[in-house]
Amino acid sequence: MSTMTMEDIESEEVKNLQIEFEWVMRDEVHSILKKLREILMECARRFPVPLYDNEGKRTEKFHLVAAQDQLKCTVTLTGDSITQADISFKLKRSSSQVQRTTITSDAPWKLQQVQDAANHLQQAINHIDNVDENYKFRSSEEVLQIIGELIGALQRGRTSLIIPKKKSIEDLMNSRNMKSLAPNLPEDQAISFFLQCHKLIIAVYQLLNVQGTMKMEATQAECSVGWLNDVLVLFTVGLTLCQQLKDKMNAFKMDTLS
Repeated sequence: MSTMTMEDIESEEVKNLQIEFEWVMRDEVHSILKKLREILMECARRFPVPLYDNEGKRTEKFHLVAAQDQLKCTVTLTGDSITQADISFKLKRSSSQVQRTTITSDAPWKLQQVQDAANHLQQAINHIDNVDENYKFRSSEEVLQIIGELIGALQRGRTSLIIPKKKSIEDLMNSRNMKSLAPNLPEDQAISFFLQCHKLIIAVYQLLNVQGTMKMEATQAECSVGWLNDVLVLFTVGLTLCQQLKDKMNAFKMDTLS
């Protein structure tokens, strides 16, 4: 009866790891990429802009109201643009005065964040499509490179919806979107629409002269947007899948197999 030495056990383990590594490289990486592509295509279908096989621009209506009716806004969102809005807000310097303005379909207000996120998503799907389904991966570095590109694109897409770009009051007042407002606002006021997580937010900024010092006051109103929530969940599911594969490849690298 032969007893296995420590060396035998180690070499058996190495052999098993090698077999598992080859299986992962040959089959599992491809099946994960395929599954990831399905998740990302599902994500693309939720976007309200033409992306792959979704039907394109959807129209939805939203009501945004701030506390004590400081700010009220009815918005029609078509694709990545606000095609209609009725906005009214109370002026900070006199609570009885109300400022009103509108957006019409002649000059829509573009939500750049939607297009940015869609572009990054498209980039991620392109990275997967660039890998031939019969391609034989030769090293864990090769797989890690693709996962790195995918994680980068998905994180950028998710971030563009979660964190709106910071803008100065001057940028806001001079933004191209401000020209969508009819009538135009006085020079000491600005409006901004942006997405943050699953919400559409309107912010009104008013410059006030308080005892000789210019001060900016902001009022916000928000509402939930269903498809944004779905998109963010799918981005997160995709990122988790990438991270799991990345951890697995790094574990093989630790075993110095590639």
